[in-house]
Amino acid sequence: MNVYDSERMGEALNTAGYHPVDTPDKADMVILNTCHIREKAAEKVYSELGRLKKLKDINENMIIGVAGCVAQAEGEEMLSRAPTVDLVFGPQTFQALPEMLEELADNRADALEENGHIKKAKGVVRTSFPAEEKFTTLFETPRQPLVRSPAAFVTVQEGCDKFCTFCVVPYTRGAEVSRAAAEIEAEVVSLAQKGVSEITLLGQNVNAWLDAEENDMGLGQLLRRLAQVDGIERLRYTTSHPRDMDDALIEAHADLPELMPYLHLPVQAGSDKTLKAMNRKHTAEDYIELVDRIRAARPDIALSSDFIVGFPGETEEDFTATLDLVKRVTYAQAYSFKYSPRPGTPASEEEQIAEDVKSERLARLQDVLNAQQVTFNASQTNETLEVLFEKQGKKVGQMVGRSPYLQTVHVDADETVIGRILPVKIEKAHANSLSGRISSI
Repeated sequence: MNVYDSERMGEALNTAGYHPVDTPDKADMVILNTCHIREKAAEKVYSELGRLKKLKDINENMIIGVAGCVAQAEGEEMLSRAPTVDLVFGPQTFQALPEMLEELADNRADALEENGHIKKAKGVVRTSFPAEEKFTTLFETPRQPLVRSPAAFVTVQEGCDKFCTFCVVPYTRGAEVSRAAAEIEAEVVSLAQKGVSEITLLGQNVNAWLDAEENDMGLGQLLRRLAQVDGIERLRYTTSHPRDMDDALIEAHADLPELMPYLHLPVQAGSDKTLKAMNRKHTAEDYIELVDRIRAARPDIALSSDFIVGFPGETEEDFTATLDLVKRVTYAQAYSFKYSPRPGTPASEEEQIAEDVKSERLARLQDVLNAQQVTFNASQTNETLEVLFEKQGKKVGQMVGRSPYLQTVHVDADETVIGRILPVKIEKAHANSLSGRISSI
């Protein structure tokens, strides 16, 4: 989601006369687009602002902005904690960047000293903006991707109504809001005309999407509609909530060859007690039964998930239940983290698990998950996979693409393969990637 938001920020800045540069020291403006899901991510923001201050000491005209969920959560306080910051705006506000820059310019003009130096001008804070208005404003003009790639992200839904007790998203992104299907289709058509062949639909709870104009149309129907767009050969979506995985969406996995056989379906924990404390509103068995239904519809599907260890109240028995679920489901990939208390969330008020216990449990969980990923990657050896090539690799003569299962695939080839979907015979599996040779061009 943040990658997509950053690209749209770039478009808004283009309209204001800015263009991207390679490094911050060459920039007139630097914007940090931030995440607030974990404490470590928020801490990195202030560390990076400290580095940027040194650049602003050299170039006092530099504009420093902080966008995204940390900005949304901290608002005016960020200007106090980091006086070098000029702009603070939330994830529903970045489309107003040109207006914010005009306001900042006025503030700086008012603060201009007689000797031509700028006193500390009043910063601009925008953290209140309806998501519906964001969608309307963003898509008044055709999208021009800043980085040409055969794969693109398209936001279809924002916000969350689930209120998991560990999560800040409902407070930083707001309630669930969906875009209209016609608007989404128009953006996808525009991207296809620019050479994009793979679309990933984005949302905090993407499978909660309902057409803003016809609420009886869900994500499964939208995927069928987008599969008909000329030039679109691959579809994906993320992130899903198990509660919103309905029959129509599962049937789309069975029926649409364009819908890739890879699904990110977060479960967070395998203990019913922990799931209840998280307010996930499903049990471990509910999740496993859902996985069974999905695999019955699409036998070749690969699953990934999110896990939190050390959630308040988690016992060794609860953690063992998570390990048991992982072993029952088996994942191609997964993301696992120690629980990080987020201010303002219910779980942050509970008695916390000791850090050494969290770390030990995380290591044990990751041992199992990493072994499953290695096994899945190894299962692709000697298979031929259709790979969409996206860019040059780090090595000379190496190209990088993605398999249907979202694995990184390296081959020896030239730039003419970029943007094409080609069969690749997998010769070697690595922990986090595959390598092989193109079977035919």
